[in-house]
Amino acid sequence: MTVNDDSFTNWKIREEIAEAMIPLIGKLQRERDVTVLLHSRSLVNKSVVGILKTHRFARQIDGAELSVTETMPFLEALTTLDLGPSQIDLGMLATMYKADERGLSVGQFTAEAVAGATGANKIERREPRDVVLYGFGRIGRLVARLLVEKAGSGNGLRLRAIVVRGGGAQDIVKRASLLRRDSIHGQFQGTITVDEDASTIVANGNEIKVIYADDPSHVDYTEYGIRDAILIDNTGKWRDREGLSKHLRPGIEKVVLTAPGKGDVPNIVHGVNHDTIKPDEQILSCASCTTNAIVPPLKAMDDEYGVLRGHVETVHSFTNDQNLLDNYHKSERRGRSAPLNMVITETGAASAVAKALPDLKAKISGSSIRVPVPDVSIAILNLQLARETTREEVHDYLREVSLTSPLKRQIDFITAPDAVSSDFIGSRHASIVDAGALKVDGDNAILYLWYDNEFGYSCQVVRVVQHVSGVEYPTYPATAV
Repeated sequence: MTVNDDSFTNWKIREEIAEAMIPLIGKLQRERDVTVLLHSRSLVNKSVVGILKTHRFARQIDGAELSVTETMPFLEALTTLDLGPSQIDLGMLATMYKADERGLSVGQFTAEAVAGATGANKIERREPRDVVLYGFGRIGRLVARLLVEKAGSGNGLRLRAIVVRGGGAQDIVKRASLLRRDSIHGQFQGTITVDEDASTIVANGNEIKVIYADDPSHVDYTEYGIRDAILIDNTGKWRDREGLSKHLRPGIEKVVLTAPGKGDVPNIVHGVNHDTIKPDEQILSCASCTTNAIVPPLKAMDDEYGVLRGHVETVHSFTNDQNLLDNYHKSERRGRSAPLNMVITETGAASAVAKALPDLKAKISGSSIRVPVPDVSIAILNLQLARETTREEVHDYLREVSLTSPLKRQIDFITAPDAVSSDFIGSRHASIVDAGALKVDGDNAILYLWYDNEFGYSCQVVRVVQHVSGVEYPTYPATAV
């Protein structure tokens, strides 16, 4: 047998194991509300190849690919336990088991590592929480995809309705088509049907009512059986407390804005300050995509090195508020053709840092350039640190933050020397550190941070909604068993 034959045989064995993992992962989610992760990446609804590719990511930990042959025993052990709602990381289990010197079996170690989610310690499954989308544009449709994707157990967030302005003949059919096919993010993973008479879109069995209204004050959500819902405003039309309070109609308990909030509206970046949300807070903002991209790495750098001052320059994909061709626009430069020009514009991300990181005393300035790509942006974060360091130290620190810290769902890390913007379409992280572009000179550090300003931001929005709804479950194992 040749070396190539050996490689192919090994691949087929791993394919077979990954195939056997799929029903176990699905059953844990459906029956017990357990989400199986691999180093913070969900394995739920992954294909065979998707599971194998996710395992390959683990080579960033110790330079070696983590194999399904190593993680499958932990997954099998989980199926024997009396688990409650939780997120369980197979990658962390495998890594910690290798370092454990007590001679425990995989089953014994797993039971101990996830003890907080079993037996008398487990959290009871919660009733599903209704969600309403107000507006159904780029962010609205991506949030809808995520909500449908995460509805597998039936005990999490449940998308009940979208609210839009009437658009004429076959409006609902056209909106369903936009949900089904996306030029950037590809096909919807599942099936979508439309009932025009009932004004509903059915996505993977989820019945979503389409409500037509020109103003929030025209809607009584209880008429549609919606109770205590979280409404996500994707329009950005109202950004202060007074305006957003219009959404607090019968059936709506909380309002989440997918744009920077003004005045006393809390700006929340999940992973950084989501734990500051007061239980009785009814209105909050998820800030902007750029704020979500820069705040987590900024916090990480300040925690370790101290930040005295900084400047962020965002090279941002064009958005729907720009003109395709030169035409009138209330903002002078944004009136020029988006697909044909680089456009200097403003960003509120730097000033929004103070809301998300009130303990950061450093002055952060910012500016932005819109460029002719439809998605994925890069933030260049130039920092003056409180102490001198080296490129190697910062490199290793940010790599470790992306793998094991509380910010691992927000910060990713890539070492590929040929990475370009389109590689990050569909990234679920708020930002991705480009290791090859990192620059450090004494007390000056320059971080290059990629981010999918559509999908990565939508993931952050859903995380905030999960948190305020009470369906954000704890992750096991902890950093130490």
